[in-house]
Amino acid sequence: MKNKYRKTLLACYLGFITQAIAANFAPLLFLTFHTGYGIPLGKIALISGAFFFTQLVVDVLCARFADRLGYRRCAVAAEFCSAAGLIGLAFLPDLLPNTFMGIMFSVIVYAIGSGLIEVLGSPIVEACPFDHKEAVMSLLHSFYCWGSVGVILLSTLFFAAFGVGSWKVLACIWALVPIYNIFNFAVCPIESLTEEGEGMKISGLLKVPLFWLAILLMVCAGASELSMAQWASAYAESALGLSKAVGDLMGPCLFAVTMGISRAIYGKWGHKLDLTKFMLGSGALCFVCYLAASLSSQPIIGLIGCIFCGFSVGIMWPGTISICSGHIPAGGTAMFALLAMAGDLGGAFGPSLVGNITQQANNNLQAGMLAGCAFPLVLVLALLGMKAVGRQAKTR
Repeated sequence: MKNKYRKTLLACYLGFITQAIAANFAPLLFLTFHTGYGIPLGKIALISGAFFFTQLVVDVLCARFADRLGYRRCAVAAEFCSAAGLIGLAFLPDLLPNTFMGIMFSVIVYAIGSGLIEVLGSPIVEACPFDHKEAVMSLLHSFYCWGSVGVILLSTLFFAAFGVGSWKVLACIWALVPIYNIFNFAVCPIESLTEEGEGMKISGLLKVPLFWLAILLMVCAGASELSMAQWASAYAESALGLSKAVGDLMGPCLFAVTMGISRAIYGKWGHKLDLTKFMLGSGALCFVCYLAASLSSQPIIGLIGCIFCGFSVGIMWPGTISICSGHIPAGGTAMFALLAMAGDLGGAFGPSLVGNITQQANNNLQAGMLAGCAFPLVLVLALLGMKAVGRQAKTR
């Protein structure tokens, strides 16, 4: 019986790879947009903001409407929007009178798809009758990491072979992934996480103390992950004097590799490990990595801290989802949507804080990284609080 859900798992794997394409492809082209279209860098900075803000809006809307529309319709719509946005990115900047608006419209369209699959992937897999759900969930989220690595590496190779001027062709090639996955989601078996009308409403979730701790945990998980991921390339360039291409490979690419390894390890042997202890150890390691990046006088040690920070944050996002699912089984789609929203909120807030502190410290990126130490520290405290609340609930 479980074999028939392998296609469901494949669809969700490709969905997370699609999300990685949406999140990582356009940033590789920021300088190309600046030089090719004459768009000011200040405007280009709005592209990432629009992407994450759109995902936040989709997270909120999913909490209210995804159950009514059904997982299948929403998942198919997610892949359609992702494909349409990527293809639009190749053509709309030249077709519309305002080039920048063509880029922004395309980004918003595929951000809608990215936000939908971010919310739906976890509950779709959670509803499948797999053993060791925590391990399966971790392995699922590892495909975002492998997708990120693939986008950076394959795009870099494509540009080296055909030139950056061929980026529109590559955008259409990347769009083939969600186009193919439309068919997967259209035919694969999809179960409901809860019976119709039995999933908790948002108002009910907000009355659960453990859920508030999970929200805090997700904010810190998103901030810990993206603060380092988005600044890793700049750190590699400024600290080691590397070129942009090498900085991308040594910074965010290796960060994604170690994050994927962490999730794959838990996906393989998670049933033999205590999830809470694994997350506590990961939080402590994350704190040490931020300290290494911010306080070390040896640039190579700081870079190692950046890279291994990926391993430490790997389990935080999927682990929080698994813990919350175990303690609040009736949470339904609203729970997954609000958790995703909290993670995206942390992902938007964290890098901004690091950037602002860096600017106030005369562009000293290490000072910004030192401020980032707060995220894993609060995460560990929230995890201890969640553990205590869960223990109290069991004794009642």
